[in-house]
Amino acid sequence: MRFVTAAAMLALVAAPVAAQTTRSISASDKAQGAQANPELVKQYGGRYTGPQAAFVERVGKRVAVQSGLSNAQGDFTVTTLNSPVENAFAIPGGYIYVTRQLLALMNSEAELASVLGHEVGHVAARHSQSRNTRSTIGSILAAGAGLLTGSNIATQLVGTGAQLYTLKYGRDQEYQADGLGIRYMTAAGYDPYASADMLASLAASSNLAARTAGKDANAIPTWASTHPNSADRVRRAAALAKQTGRPETTPPQDTAFLRMLDGLPYGDDPREGIVDGQTFRHPGLKLKFTAPGGYAIANGSDAVTVVGQGGQAEMRLAQGNDLGQAITQRFGQLGTGTPSGQLQNGTANGIPYAWVTTRAAANNRAVDATVVAYRFPSATYTFTLVTPAGSGIGPFQPLLASVAPLSTAEANAIRGKRVSIVTVKAGDTIDSLSARMAFPDYKRERFITLNGLDPEQALVPGRLVKLVVNG
Repeated sequence: MRFVTAAAMLALVAAPVAAQTTRSISASDKAQGAQANPELVKQYGGRYTGPQAAFVERVGKRVAVQSGLSNAQGDFTVTTLNSPVENAFAIPGGYIYVTRQLLALMNSEAELASVLGHEVGHVAARHSQSRNTRSTIGSILAAGAGLLTGSNIATQLVGTGAQLYTLKYGRDQEYQADGLGIRYMTAAGYDPYASADMLASLAASSNLAARTAGKDANAIPTWASTHPNSADRVRRAAALAKQTGRPETTPPQDTAFLRMLDGLPYGDDPREGIVDGQTFRHPGLKLKFTAPGGYAIANGSDAVTVVGQGGQAEMRLAQGNDLGQAITQRFGQLGTGTPSGQLQNGTANGIPYAWVTTRAAANNRAVDATVVAYRFPSATYTFTLVTPAGSGIGPFQPLLASVAPLSTAEANAIRGKRVSIVTVKAGDTIDSLSARMAFPDYKRERFITLNGLDPEQALVPGRLVKLVVNG
């Protein structure tokens, strides 16, 4: 694949925004975005509607109108997502997204502008038409299976948004979006050097996430899974910023932005359930389960998914309390018709359940599709499993056995975290402040990454820093 040359990238930034052809977003792009938007929002935990959302919307629209896609701010929809995953993306139709978790990593309004400008750049360059077809974890069952009958079942499971837009970009596309994003943010009045700062923070956060998950540092988590990042990208972004003609300075700390972040939820939202290691717990639904070792859990607003090499699973609410009927209804939703397997029954931690496995086809290969239904006192839930042919529930047996009710005491003990903005006092150090981080491990590393600090940096009294605290 041909990569965009450095000279070409510098030319992208040097070209004046006014030279672009200003146009309105096409009706077809608007329709495409409107169709995908609801599924994407659900996949990422729903909309975050706290006070920070309005700030993000203002910045996003201010940057987006510089793209030439439309000169009307009203043509753009900027959504903050209630997700504990660091990510941002945009889709045709003027839809721009950033998660609250990524917002928490930022240390200035200019860094926010750089991320939103970059994502708009992907849309302006129409990268979604030529993307790599490797799906992210968000594509859950559709990614590994295709699924079942070869019909539109994948769409029924994860929606068009997950399939079309949460896919991996190529390196040349990232370079191009970097250049476009820097152009847009500069035209909007922001410091272009913030782009390199943001990329460095994202790289540090991705490396830390890999370490805290017990993975090799070269693993590709969250934002990096769709936006390949490297030290080379940071250097290129700095060079692109220099080409704007703006001098590089040391801007004062953006205290207004940091104070705006105060109180922002951090990590899992207890109202949507929390992921703690391999265990998912939902205080509202009063249930919990543990995923097999090596499997990942993705929590959406209407489903929880578990993904690993041996198969994939999706848990969601069912109708009624008859287990057999719930299983039949779920197979009907999947478009498989009447399942060929026999209904089997079991009990897990006092909760009755039943399951049926049937043989199906996915991408011209055989798979086992299993629907498991659990009857809790207040509701019925189903797990839809897809495993290699002949495996049945095999790799998910430990998960199915772990499903259990959550006691009132356990539910009440689940507390969320939030960002707290504090002022450095005389005598405060990275070590003393990081000790207040609401995590059992990597406190110092988390504090340094969250605040974009050098590990040996001395903190100056009066400076604002971010802490993650309980409550």
